[in-house]
Amino acid sequence: MSRGSPGRGCGDMSSSENTPRSGGVKLRTTRSAGPSTPVNGRQDWDSRRKRKTADITQALRASPVDVAALRRMAISEGGLLTDEIRCQVWPRLLNVPLQVLDQEPETVERENNKDYNQVLLDVQRSLRRFPPGMPDEQREGLQEELTDIILRVLKRNPQLHYYQGYHDIVVTFLLVLGERRATALVEKLSTHHLRDFMDPTMDNTKHILNYLMPIIERVNPEVHDFMEQAEVGTVFALSWLITWFGHVLSDFRHVVRLYDFFLACHPLMPIYFAAVIVLYREEEVLDCECDMAMVHHLLSQIPQDLPYETLISRAGDLFVQFPPSELAKEAASDDGMATSTFKDFDLASTQQRPDSVLRRRRRQKQAALESAAASSVATVTRPSAARRFVRLAVMGLTVALGAAALAVVNSALEWAPKLDLFP
Repeated sequence: MSRGSPGRGCGDMSSSENTPRSGGVKLRTTRSAGPSTPVNGRQDWDSRRKRKTADITQALRASPVDVAALRRMAISEGGLLTDEIRCQVWPRLLNVPLQVLDQEPETVERENNKDYNQVLLDVQRSLRRFPPGMPDEQREGLQEELTDIILRVLKRNPQLHYYQGYHDIVVTFLLVLGERRATALVEKLSTHHLRDFMDPTMDNTKHILNYLMPIIERVNPEVHDFMEQAEVGTVFALSWLITWFGHVLSDFRHVVRLYDFFLACHPLMPIYFAAVIVLYREEEVLDCECDMAMVHHLLSQIPQDLPYETLISRAGDLFVQFPPSELAKEAASDDGMATSTFKDFDLASTQQRPDSVLRRRRRQKQAALESAAASSVATVTRPSAARRFVRLAVMGLTVALGAAALAVVNSALEWAPKLDLFP
């Protein structure tokens, strides 16, 4: 994880990129294949990278900003390419207004915060999340900022509860964006994508994990049945889910690439990516002794040499083929889950409280199911690459819109012209 000056660069988008590794490896390939390289060689990738950078710049300069195009860029091969680009695009994907980004973070009173001691312990254990060779003074300064961001978000949002692993997500935003912008984005993320993880209990987190096995069963019943027989459960994927893989991946390039993908999609996309990792390791799983401890140990040791672009593409396909609305019954989804009433960031008013949406959930349920079903109709056949990225970006909008349309109808009218969602 070699990086220059993390958390400080939000400038020129033309600076050197985090070079991605892309697809071409079939899911059934064994791990020995390792990470893949650009299909058509380095020269072709350089050409496509320049073209993609130009497309991102054009989308950012459009009036209004072309958020749908930015979502497609974040999903497609290579993601957002550089941290400089992420500084400009991540706030758009999370619908954080510029005036919020420019606000100076307030000072946090640490000692009187009920979460301070646990946060401090976790931050002190986060050494591996910082670039090797970073001077101790710089790292310690970033750890102080990391602590302040977490405590600041929790103080502003007393309904949120800290969990171990939250700091792994926050440090990623800190290293990419710096303290001020990271504070704004982490707060928005915490009240939306991460909301279910920050409940007083883990009930909703367990419900999200329950989506894993139905996805695996639809793609590979043999692997599903083997895992069921071994009674391995889904706890092996818990740290993947609640840290967006930040805790288990050692290469920062791969972490931010996944964050590009997750920020552009539905909040349940990380569980689809977890399923794809298990499916990719089919041969290892089936060769393992059918014993709970053995299978759990195998699956909990996530490989570092995954073909990330291939897996991202496959996770997107599975989301389109088997949307959450089809899996909810098998996952025994709770009506109170925030993800089941996920409001699209591009349609939600910044003043609207998420808990008000949850309180209206039961009144909206029938209309929500009908809207989600209508928006998630997809063919089982694999769509073309370009069409798939478009559909994935739209699914991140329409599945959410179906569940929350009644709650945000007024704000939708306000935001839709700005985002050109209804041409």
